[in-house]
Amino acid sequence: MKITIVSGSHRENSQSEKVGRFVKKTLEQGEHQADLFSLANNPLPLWDEGIWSGDDKWQTLLTPISEQLAASDAFVIIAPEWHGQVPSGLKNFFLLWGKGELAHKPALIIAVSSSDGGAYPVAELRMSSYKNNRICYIPEQIIVRHVESVLNDETEQNDAESDDYFRSRISWTLDMLIQYGDAFKSVRDKGITYNQNFSNGM
Repeated sequence: MKITIVSGSHRENSQSEKVGRFVKKTLEQGEHQADLFSLANNPLPLWDEGIWSGDDKWQTLLTPISEQLAASDAFVIIAPEWHGQVPSGLKNFFLLWGKGELAHKPALIIAVSSSDGGAYPVAELRMSSYKNNRICYIPEQIIVRHVESVLNDETEQNDAESDDYFRSRISWTLDMLIQYGDAFKSVRDKGITYNQNFSNGM
C-alpha cells in the first residue's frame, strides 16, 4: 500500500516532521511504501484563480505532487497546534486538490503539541478541510502531547513511559489505517464516487 504523510508545519526541523519520519519508518517496516511531503518553508504558494484556468506556473508546480497524491491509497495528516489552530500552509494544501487526488481515501490525523494541547487541530481538520477534496478521516486520531519528549532517535531524550505509549498507539492506529485503505479501494472501484453534477461537497 502507498501512503503519503503530510507534515503540516512551515518550520524547518519541526517536531511535526520528526513525527512524520517516525510514521514513515513504521510504515516501511510493515513493507508499505511511504512518502513524506513536508510543508517546511511553504513550498506551495497561496491558492489563486490560476489553478482553475490551468496557469503554466501552477501546472508545473502541482502536477508531480498531484500524481503522487492520486497514486496514494491513504494519508497521514500531521498538524501542529499554532495559537489553537492548524497552520495556514496546511489549510492552503487542502484548497489545491479538487480533482479527486484525495477523494474517498482514508486519512489519519496526528496533532502535535508542545504542551497539553492538540485537540483544536483535530476538530478544525474534521470540520473544514474535507468538503470539496473529499478526504475521509478515520474515527481514530493521535494527539502527540509534549512532543519534544517522545519519538526521538536518542533514547535518553525520551520520557520512557510516554514514548512507549505513543510508539505503540501510533503503530496500532496505522494498522487500522491500512485496513481502511484496503476497504476504500473497493468503494472507489465501484465507479460511483464521482458525479460531475455534484463536483463540490454540500
